[in-house]
Amino acid sequence: MGARGGRMSMRVSHLHGEAVAVAVGGTEILRYVYRPDSEAFESRKPYAHPVRTLGGRTVTGYRPSDHRWHKGLQMTASHLSGQNFWGGNSYVRGRGYLPLPERVGSMRHDGFSAFEVGDGRLDLVEDLTWVENGGAEWAREARGLSVHSVDEAAGAWVLDWSIRLTNVREAALRFGSPTTAGREMAGYTGLQWRGPRDFTGGTVFGAAGSGAGDLMGAQGAWLAFTGEHDEVDAHSTVVFAHAPENLDEGRAIHPSHWFVRAEPVPSVAFSWAFFEEFGLAPGESFGYRYRIVVADGAWARERVGEYLDGLSW
Repeated sequence: MGARGGRMSMRVSHLHGEAVAVAVGGTEILRYVYRPDSEAFESRKPYAHPVRTLGGRTVTGYRPSDHRWHKGLQMTASHLSGQNFWGGNSYVRGRGYLPLPERVGSMRHDGFSAFEVGDGRLDLVEDLTWVENGGAEWAREARGLSVHSVDEAAGAWVLDWSIRLTNVREAALRFGSPTTAGREMAGYTGLQWRGPRDFTGGTVFGAAGSGAGDLMGAQGAWLAFTGEHDEVDAHSTVVFAHAPENLDEGRAIHPSHWFVRAEPVPSVAFSWAFFEEFGLAPGESFGYRYRIVVADGAWARERVGEYLDGLSW
């Protein structure tokens, strides 16, 4: 595909059984790895890493020394009916974090039911099964990934990530977080981003409000995280945005809140069960749609808002 206007050519490659990669020019901007991880304790599941700006700056971290189970951008569920689909230690009310490998579940890649490379975009649907530690299949997931709006002039590109999850158990699934289990302001669960080490202490802001401390547990249509890279004189910005229906009380299964930290580690999660648990009855489904904007430079609030307003869902 050739460049058109401010758009750049995009190349998609698929190493079957391993990963899907997207490159723009000479830069691989996304690698989506669906090969099973080797460490069961880290919750085997697909993830996106590395994720890079058009300028080649990496904006995801992988297996950092503080949390080996943090892997780029990944769908998680930290507390799900007594199982841990986040990875690592499990938080237990009154006892704190404990290494409980028998609680750690996995997400199995079953195949792609759609895979289309179009004019300047990639659209795929991945079929997955959520498997609890003992081997029982608890949920089916249809995961949508779309790469689009690659814009050299703006120095940005967009990843849309959706989930449609169906309970295949005979009992309800209960979704929670460490906060619903008793740990204050630790409501992480859902789609999670781990930034690279050089994003530590970065700038966090939303449509209203600034700072990770103020935005932790808050609600909002979008949140931005800007970091300054080591070795090179460059900043990057990652924007996390909800589709409109995610924040619609009549359409979303449960309210979403931001989990965000700039220190001691850079991390953002679209938490679907920050303060309260919610249930999913047998045979029932829920869905969310998310948008990630990956940009070169340190974007300000006004620029983020204008850019998001220029994108359709």
